[in-house]
Amino acid sequence: MTMYAKDDIRSRLAMAPTGAAPSIDPTTPVKPSQWIAFDDVPPAETGSAGGRTWIARAANLVIVYSDARAGERFSRAGQPDEYAVLLYSDSAALRISAGGAEADVAEEAFVVVPPGDSEIEVVTDGPVIRLFSTRAEDLLQRASNADAYAEPDQRAAPLEPWPDPVGGFALRVYRLADTPIAEGRFGRIFRTTNLMVNFLAEEPAPRDAHKLSPHFHDDFEQISFGVKGRFRHHIRYPWGPDSSQWRADEHEEIGTPSICIIPPPTVHTTQGVGPHQQLLDIFAPPRVDFSASGWVLNADDYPAT
Repeated sequence: MTMYAKDDIRSRLAMAPTGAAPSIDPTTPVKPSQWIAFDDVPPAETGSAGGRTWIARAANLVIVYSDARAGERFSRAGQPDEYAVLLYSDSAALRISAGGAEADVAEEAFVVVPPGDSEIEVVTDGPVIRLFSTRAEDLLQRASNADAYAEPDQRAAPLEPWPDPVGGFALRVYRLADTPIAEGRFGRIFRTTNLMVNFLAEEPAPRDAHKLSPHFHDDFEQISFGVKGRFRHHIRYPWGPDSSQWRADEHEEIGTPSICIIPPPTVHTTQGVGPHQQLLDIFAPPRVDFSASGWVLNADDYPAT
């Protein structure tokens, strides 16, 4: 069910589950996909300067998206584990303080914020994306789609933290300018102890409908975060023994900013259909296959074993 073209670098991956999930009975229901266009749902909160923040969750992850205004601050007190901040070309410039360190970030970057107390000061208007594990229970309870996980996804491997970073937890800034898109490597992939993000390239044209990449994941969700353009997510549900659980294929289109939460083990592929688009793919816990590929750009700081 993996249908990468021969010239797709992912065709060389050793497709493997996370290894953390038990064998799944084929009668186990498959969760429906979720599509959230943030501008179409009420925000969870409005900031002091009028910025708006939305919260959504996945099986092991909480996504916090803010259309922020300069001067607003996002603080965490006693955060139990790391979280990540994603900056793309349209993002707000930020001043981030944590663990006795401070960093000014005004360009594309993957930022890891250590456990404990932290503060993000918004320096210029713009989007702010934060990713937390489900250990951030205060955020988890406020997710707009919390009801979708009233029953856990039995097909998704649970979150088991990977090894601590080399040298201990710290504020770490990985600027994408230091690791441009390169031939022979898929996107720009970073991981922490609890998640993985792939910054895919900005695409200046619609994706070729004759070169899509349908594939599936045995036991982990994919969260596809559209930050620019429009996307059509194609999803096919497997047939199990109980025909009453079968679902029709989905070929829906969604604008940005938005997320599509793709459940295991659906076959899926995403097609950019706008004149210019960018997608960020998010996984929690980190992917074993991507980690084994040599593509993870901060692997020296975050060991797999």
